[in-house]
Amino acid sequence: MDIKRITSSLLGFPLVLIVLLIGNVHVVDIALTIIAILAIDEYFNAISKIAKPVRWVGYLSCFSIALIHLIPETYLTIMAILGIPILLLILFVQVIITEMKTNFKDVAYTTFGILYIVVLLMFFSKINGMENGNILIWYVIFASWGTDIFAYCIGKYFGKHKFSKISPKKSIEGCIAGTIGGILIMLIYTYVVNNLWGMGYSYIVIGIGGLILSIIGQVGDFVASSIKRYVDIKDYSNLIPGHGGMLDRIDSLMFLVPYAYVLFMII
Repeated sequence: MDIKRITSSLLGFPLVLIVLLIGNVHVVDIALTIIAILAIDEYFNAISKIAKPVRWVGYLSCFSIALIHLIPETYLTIMAILGIPILLLILFVQVIITEMKTNFKDVAYTTFGILYIVVLLMFFSKINGMENGNILIWYVIFASWGTDIFAYCIGKYFGKHKFSKISPKKSIEGCIAGTIGGILIMLIYTYVVNNLWGMGYSYIVIGIGGLILSIIGQVGDFVASSIKRYVDIKDYSNLIPGHGGMLDRIDSLMFLVPYAYVLFMII
């Protein structure tokens, strides 16, 4: 049994609980900004083996998360539409100014990092700002971490068939158990919020949504692993003992959160 992994989880979960239950949307946005900075720094360190990312643009982009609930919705929409064109403009101006010391490959890897980390985490902030967002946000967490916990526990002791060479430790048994476990936790949570807070969420919709989110979250885990294999590293950092880096911890969560946002818009 991985004592470091369990200890980190026991210490980390109460912190997440405090921020989400006590903090308002602005506190959560600031927390997400810090998480984004840590994650994109790990990503930049990883790809520094093969490119020279434009770090200052990546770090600066993280602060856009802190502005989501400060900027009026009208202006926020305009900024969202112009976000990518402005990003590309800034990056290619640097290419020109540096006379290609910053090149196309550097721009490509930097752009991907911002889209992969900053943009995806923005949806977490958007869900938290929705009506009943403080309730809905836990579906995202349970879909991600519930899947991870069940996949790890079952896969560790009962996994016999390897799923993919991208992540050799993952097994088919673990992936299936992770999906079942994630759905189960979401349904139990639905029972709690429906009976304690009178919400009325459909078990069928949540069950189907849980299935989709759990699978997408596991794809997100493989995405992060494929990047690590490409640059030949085991973990993004040793920030969280037993888990690796921040990006190792949130890879599945940030990949599924846009789809969760769409699900919550429907229900």
